[in-house]
Amino acid sequence: MTPSVETVPHVHRDESGRAWIDDSNVKVIEIVLDHLAYGWNAETIQENHPHLSLAQVYAALAWYYDHQAAMDAEIEQQEERLHALQAAAAPSSRQRRLAAARRASRQALKLSPPATG
Repeated sequence: MTPSVETVPHVHRDESGRAWIDDSNVKVIEIVLDHLAYGWNAETIQENHPHLSLAQVYAALAWYYDHQAAMDAEIEQQEERLHALQAAAAPSSRQRRLAAARRASRQALKLSPPATG
């Protein structure tokens, strides 16, 4: 007996099990993140991804709700990895310049005489 393979219109899994929208270079999780982060409905998501059909967007959202626990866990793991990378990364030269400018601005405020009126 062969194991059943889940088939869903407009969605397929790659070799590593990641869900993709057919005929595109868009992962289902990308559509899900638009929905969760911005509160966008399917129509708004499609307007922001005009290369996708509305049917593809709805299929991605249906996939999410059919696999919500696993996808929510993946989103949480991605956030944890991102925070770990951010914590390990040294500040960029721009971040250092901005921090120095903020310190200088605060110092200037401390040194300026109070306004008289």
